[in-house]
This record gives sequence, structure tokens and C-alpha cells, in this order.
Amino acid sequence: MVQRPGVPTAPELVLETARGSTEMSPGRTYHVGRDPLCEICFDDARVSWHHAVLRPDGDHWTVEDENSTNGTWAADGHRVRAESVGPGSELRFGNAVDGPRAVLVGRTPPPAPPGPALRGRPSSVTNPAMTSTFRQPTSVRAVPARTALRIGRDPANDLVLDNLVVSRRHAELRALADGTFEIVDLGSHNGTYLNGAPVTRARITDGDIVGIGHSAFCLVGDRLLEYTDTGEVSLDVQGLGVTVDRGRKTLMEGVTFPVGAKCLLAVVGPSGAGKSTLLGALTGLRPADTGTVLYDGRDLYHDYAELRSRIGLVPQDDILHAQLTVRRALLYAAELRFPQDTSRAEREARVDEVIRELGLVQRADQPIHSLSGGQRKRVSVALELLTKPSLLFLDEPTSGLDPGMDRSVMNMLRGLADDGRTVIVVTHSVLSLDVCDRLLFLAPGGRVAYFGPPQEALGFFGFAEWPEAFEVFENDRERDWAGAFRASPAHRRYVELTARGPAPVAAASPGAGPAAPPPAPPPAPPPAPPPKAQSWGSQLSTLVRRYAAVLGADRTFLVIMVALPFMMGVMARALAGSTLTAETVLNALLILTIGGVLTGAANAVRELVKERVIYQRERAVGLSRTAYLMSKVVVLGTITVAQAVVLTLIALAGVDLNAPQGKGVLLPPLLEITIAVALLSFTAMMLGLVISALVRKEEVTMPLLVLLAIIQVVFCGSLLKLYGVPFLEQVAWLAPSRWAMGAMGATLQLGRIMPGKITQDPLFHHEARVWLFCIAVMIVQAVAFGLVVARLLRMQEPAVMRKQPRR
Repeated sequence: MVQRPGVPTAPELVLETARGSTEMSPGRTYHVGRDPLCEICFDDARVSWHHAVLRPDGDHWTVEDENSTNGTWAADGHRVRAESVGPGSELRFGNAVDGPRAVLVGRTPPPAPPGPALRGRPSSVTNPAMTSTFRQPTSVRAVPARTALRIGRDPANDLVLDNLVVSRRHAELRALADGTFEIVDLGSHNGTYLNGAPVTRARITDGDIVGIGHSAFCLVGDRLLEYTDTGEVSLDVQGLGVTVDRGRKTLMEGVTFPVGAKCLLAVVGPSGAGKSTLLGALTGLRPADTGTVLYDGRDLYHDYAELRSRIGLVPQDDILHAQLTVRRALLYAAELRFPQDTSRAEREARVDEVIRELGLVQRADQPIHSLSGGQRKRVSVALELLTKPSLLFLDEPTSGLDPGMDRSVMNMLRGLADDGRTVIVVTHSVLSLDVCDRLLFLAPGGRVAYFGPPQEALGFFGFAEWPEAFEVFENDRERDWAGAFRASPAHRRYVELTARGPAPVAAASPGAGPAAPPPAPPPAPPPAPPPKAQSWGSQLSTLVRRYAAVLGADRTFLVIMVALPFMMGVMARALAGSTLTAETVLNALLILTIGGVLTGAANAVRELVKERVIYQRERAVGLSRTAYLMSKVVVLGTITVAQAVVLTLIALAGVDLNAPQGKGVLLPPLLEITIAVALLSFTAMMLGLVISALVRKEEVTMPLLVLLAIIQVVFCGSLLKLYGVPFLEQVAWLAPSRWAMGAMGATLQLGRIMPGKITQDPLFHHEARVWLFCIAVMIVQAVAFGLVVARLLRMQEPAVMRKQPRR
């Protein structure tokens, strides 16, 4: 119930039970029952799942029984239906004599601390009624004047935060000469935040929230109040809408529902119902165009830079390299996600803790690809649990699993929620919905068709089995499912009454028409991208070592890496003979060109597309795009250049190259040819990365590799006359093989060994400027391909990671 201006409000009360006390604010409604999401929960079989409601009514409180099986009873033994209660009232639930007892007492306001009084809640808490974190300070400490209070993970700090996402020396709270304070970040790797925005130095005012790790601080006079996010947070979704094609197509509309702390919510619906769109909006990766997502009372989009580390997301596809062992994969992930000053011992301890929590101790040293589907999903969840997220989202975690594994995974998620997290799972499976606390059923068009306990869903729709319900949704897409739900008692009970922060409703004037609906909330500004947990160089080091370990564990890749240059080199050697002559020179150089293109492109053509899901998730938590790309370039480039050297030496070592006077244009002939082939392979590798970044499926890379090789052969200049042929010559400029063949031809002065129309190409002149020009063009092409790959990677990233104006 919402109090109108000028109407007396109900007093603040405290409800005392055997399990503790609950402070009752007149701005909220309190539910009593066995449902863990009830504000007053009793674990007693005589208490109904939803037993009673305590709500403010003008200047007093009312208790209303919700048709419970065993009744609500007053102290004098009469059964309560709906009546007023206040200080001194005693209630029993489920039995008049020995049922769970609750007593209402008046609330005595706590003494105010010295200095200015705290204004209710910090001003950055959008909805104070929704918050658990800011309900009561974890600690209160005095801030000495004219000194600095150092905050960090190291025990030597004045205020120690035992959380691995916090740097050892994270921030300082400094007193200023005018009596005010400022917060200064000390180069932390996960950032210091003021009201949700990252800052390096900022003055603090009354009501501001300073966020460090999973802790928040509010300065009140000369006292610092600390609030800790323990994981028991709520999520309140209000009016989310998403449109595309400049508003012409609606993917999601008016989605509203509350999720309590320690809740397991399942999101189901037919194909095209907007489940993936909702997941993007709730995680902040693709913010909704309209509406609000409140994380524990705070606007998720506004404070996303700070809150993103408390959100875990497990995509449908595995987000770990299958060639690595479970422990090794998690250790590399910990290196990327924890601050750079985290010791190896600290990372290993956290990895071991997560492995035990997920029941993976017996599988810790097994390669991930050898695990069952359910076990691999546990490993993906383990990765997200490294940073102790309070909100955990999973996209189709049981897809492709048998019923037994389906049940096992859902029971695991039930356990994670019970341990103090809010878990939201998008699924097509309805086999294990009974372990969930709430079910959200989305109708086509992204509208809420049902929200409430899973046990009541089929009855709400009027069906006995789930296949019947899904069939109706598919066949009757024009029906107003959302309107039917909004008009139902279930909407009032599970959405309106459960929501802890209803928006104020203005009173209508006497005789006036119906009150106008509240205006739609304005579109949320784009959230700022998260900071990087490590420096660019540190990320590059970790990525290079991880990528090298992945390739080293891939036996198929190792065989191809060794066999391809060896086989191509032997072929070229057979064609070259003992001396390069008019009959052998073009064939030998052509094989070197083909070998260089194939070794480089084959190494890279699958590497980005097969890791796309992994990259997108790691990028969303702060991975550097350029560090990721450079790790591929460094590892693949080293391998590719080594293969090119082996290829060239096998083909031409000991062969009379028949260069003019036995000399190259600048260096020994064999060295110049080796440089040209190595640079061709490297440039082809970069072109392979472009293809890998362009395609959507790994299966299409092999046909494109064959096409790439054919194009390079055609335009290399050894089969067709290119010089002086309009259009054909200009197209050939784009082919790296054209310039590699030009560099090798310049070294040997190809027109001298094999006179003819093709070999009279100016690129085959034995001149230093020609050779250097060909080498320079390949270098420019390699750089250009790298820029294209970076651009393509950006286009595939979550929307929040693209460059946006910071607030």
C-alpha cells in the first residue's frame, strides 16, 4: 500500500519470532509463509506456503490470512481473517496453541552517531525499500581528521577488505583542509567507484556511495559506515522493453517481476519469446531501451561499472578451453580476473575452494574435453564463481543433457541459491522446474505470460502437461497472454504485492476521471565499459601462456604444424633439383608461395571463430581486445615464421639459386627468399584471422581456406601476366602472394633465368628498391589485416564493451 501525502502513516514496528526479529517499515508489505522468498519465513509444515500478509493501512497495520490451511490465530485463541494489529499484538500461524509465534513491538530509533545524521539510505540507492546491503552497516569506524585512511587487501592497511577482487593497496580516504573528504584510487586494478562511476580522485558529499570490491562505504560526519554485499541481494525488473530496426520491431515489452534473495528463477517460453533478449538486459550486456533493473535497490545500468563484477554469466556454449585440465583452465581464468598483485598461492587457494564447492575434486586434473556434459557445465559455473558473484545467470545449462544430468545440474543450481546467491536460469527444459522458487514464462513478443511458483503455472494456463501449453503458445501467438496475467490474482500476489518498492500513485481529484498512467521511464544511458583487472602487458603474458598451452595440448594441430612445411618443402626440393633453371625456377617458387600461404592461413583460419563465446565472456569482464588479438599474433606468428623457415630451408638449402653473381640485392639470396616466404606466411596468417573473425561457424573455414589458396596462386604472378593488364594488375595488388613472388623474383632476377612475357614484370628486377618495396607492402598488408580483425572483434562484442560516452 502506498501512503498519500497528508495521510497518517503506520508506525515502524519490529516483529519478533524464534528465528530473530524483522524491522517493519510502513512503505512495504510483509508476507508470512514457508516460501523462502517470504519476508517472514517459518520452516513448519503447519504453515502454508503463502500463509498471511502484514500490510500498512493508513495509520495502523493489518494482518490478513491468505486462506491458509491451518489458519492464523490471535493470542486469545480466535482465528484471524483480517484485523488490525499493533505494538503488543501476538500471532500464531498454523496452530492456536503451539504454532510458530510472532509478537509485534514498537521500534525504538537507534541513537544518532556523532556528527550529521544519516539520511535514511545513501542517495545512490535508487529504491531504498529493495536493498538488503544498505539496511544495516557492517561496521562503523571513526575517521581521524587530517590523516588518510588506507583501504585494501593487505593486512597493513587501516581498513582491510578480505576479497581477491580488491587490490593490496586499493584506495585512500583523505581529509581535506576545509573539513571535507576525498577518495583517491591508488592504481587499483578493479577500480574505485563513486555512486557507480569509476574515479581516480573525487570529493565525497553526504549520501555518496564509495564502492570497492563487494563493499560500499558512506561517510557520515567523522564516521565511515561500511556495507557489505554478502550475496543475498534482490533483483527488481520494472517495465523492460527492447526494440530494433529503429523501433519498428519489438523484442520485449513491459517485462516486470521481482526476484528475492537466494531465489532460483527459471525463465522459459517458446522460441522467439525474447529469453536471450531478457538475459542481455538483466546482465547489462545489452541494456534495455526502456525500463529499469534494480540490483539490491541500485540502478544496474547506472552503476554497471561497479556492479558488473558481482554478476556471473554462464553462456550456453562452454566458456573454457577444452584441451586444458580443469585446474589449469581455472588458474588461467583467475589470472585474468583477479588483480595483478594477487599471488599465485591466493589464486590457487580460491581455485581449490571453487573446485570443492562444485564437487570437481576428482576431476580437477582431467582435460575438460574428457568430462561429461554435466561436469563441463559445472566447470563453466566454477569459472564464474571465482569472483563470488551475487547474481548468477545461466543460458540453457541443460541443453543436450539427458534427464539425469538435467536434474543434476538443476540441483546444483538449487544448492548455489541456497548458499546465498540469486540464480536465474534460461531453459527449454521443464523436467526440473520443481526445484525452482519462481518461474517466469515469456509469451511470443517478449511479454510476461506468468510469474510465480512453478507448481501453479500449469493450473494457471489450464493444462495438465507442459507440451500442451507450449503448443498453444506456438499456435495462438495473437492472444493477449500478458493482459490475462496482469488481470489475474497471481499477478497481484507475486508481482504487485511481492515487489518491495511500488511507485507512488497520485491521488485523483474528486469527480475527476481515472488517473493517468505513470509516464514511462526514460531510456537508460549506456553503461560505462568495465576496467581491466590487469595491465595490458600482464594480460598479454597470461593470454600468450594460456594459448601456447592450449595449442601444445592439441595433438592434431601439432601434427599438422610439423607435417605441412616438411611436405611442402620436400615437394619444392624435388621440383628445384640441384640448380634453379628455366625449367625449375617458377615451379619451385610457386610451391614455396603455396606453402607459405597454406601454413600461415591454415594456422589461423579457425582460431577466432572457435573461441568466440570465450572471447565475448572474457571481454565482458574486462579483457583487453588488443591484448587478446596480440596473443594470437605472437603465438601463431612465432609458429608460422618457424614453419616458413623450415619450409624454405628444406626446399632450397644446398641448391644453386643461380642469383646474379651469387648475390641477393641486399643479403645472401637464401636469406632474402626466406624472409619473403616468412613474411608471406605471416601476412597469410593475418588474412586467415580476418576470415576467422568474419565467419559465424567453424565448418565454413576450410572451404574458404581452399578458395584463399587458389586466389593467391592465380594472382601471384607466376601463372598469368599481370603487369600492364588493366584491372587484373590492380586486383593482384591485394594479394600478398604477388609481393612475395616479386621479392623472390627480384632476388633471383627471374627474367634473366627464364626469359618470357611473364618474367619481364618490373617486380622481378634485381634492385634493392624493388625488393624493399615488395617487403614493405606485405608489412603494410599484415598491419591492415590486423586493424580489420580488431574492428571485426569489436563488432562481435557485448554492447556494453563498445566505446560509449562515460557518465
